[in-house]
Amino acid sequence: MLLVKNGKVYTMKDQNGFMGYVLVEDDKIKKVGKMDELPAGIEEKCDRVIDAAGGFIMPGFIDPHCHVGMWENGIGFEGADGNEMTDPVTPHMRAIDGIYYKDRSFGDAMKAGITTVVTGPGSANVIGGQFAALKTYGNSIEEMLLKEPVAMKMAFGENPKRVYSGQKKSPSTRMATAAILREALMEAKAYRERPDADKEKVDFKKEALAQVFDGLLVKIHAHREDDILTAIRIGREFGLNFTIEHCTEGYLIKDILKKENIPVIVGPLLSFRSKFELTNSTIKNPGLLQKHGVKTAIMTDHHVIPIQYLPLCAGVAVKEGMDELEALRAISLYAAEVTGIEDRVGSLETGKDADIAVFDGNPLEIRTGVIATVINGVVVYEG
Repeated sequence: MLLVKNGKVYTMKDQNGFMGYVLVEDDKIKKVGKMDELPAGIEEKCDRVIDAAGGFIMPGFIDPHCHVGMWENGIGFEGADGNEMTDPVTPHMRAIDGIYYKDRSFGDAMKAGITTVVTGPGSANVIGGQFAALKTYGNSIEEMLLKEPVAMKMAFGENPKRVYSGQKKSPSTRMATAAILREALMEAKAYRERPDADKEKVDFKKEALAQVFDGLLVKIHAHREDDILTAIRIGREFGLNFTIEHCTEGYLIKDILKKENIPVIVGPLLSFRSKFELTNSTIKNPGLLQKHGVKTAIMTDHHVIPIQYLPLCAGVAVKEGMDELEALRAISLYAAEVTGIEDRVGSLETGKDADIAVFDGNPLEIRTGVIATVINGVVVYEG
């Protein structure tokens, strides 16, 4: 058994932290409690005890949208495997076949208390392929894998236009992006509902895309408010389970996002306005959405923002108006909930994966250090 004790425990389910402990057996959380309720003699029964020394004991942080391992750290074309820019419809692309699991960025994440990443294709294509959820420590993709596929990636706005207009191909307009997406969804739906006599004929692309009609999460890249509204329109038209990724101008239509009950994954928050659709970006966005009742998670979009700065992104969101506990949930509990992995990670609860981050202070503060990171009950890093 492993005991992490004597720290301010934030379960992410409770409203306030408390001085307490987390007891781990094998790869699961066995018990979470207050220090004055620590069972007598339990330390002697543990193989390892970590003293948080008054610091913070948190669930391991989660980046709900990034591209770790898809664009390898410090490498150019040879390590760039995130966008198959030869066809705007590639739902059959699987992140696990492109991720380099030894990318040093996994180690950077782990050392920052980030224990899970939801990583996958970029936004060059209208339909980019399948995301996967991985732990940040392991000796193979299979060992790191939490859930695959966890989501299907789709994209609106400038990126598909830029890629394919340069190739003199469709889409070169927003109209074409929406039309291509509708056509692909209609074909996948018809394929899924085809007569039994035709089911021996397998179409790999339609087979992959048809999963969205069985509830597979759709991550829809959209920055500008008109693109967000198109995403909502098509999402509702086809009955998709979807989140809005980036949602840069979400604060301008927060009433609609609230009314439609659509979760958002906001970011990257620390980048500059590198293209027109980012003109109205503001770090106040997550706070404005959160205070309006929109479920808001925060991403790095690594490699845009290096993965290890996920807590910093949440910290600047607090500086610009987001509630502090909600910002912590945005990179833990909410990050898990909006990506459908909350049964395993995102909070400190009995029976969940023993993914724990121990900090020497408030993790949203720039000077705070990591005392230890625990993944699946194993201490994988000590600061």
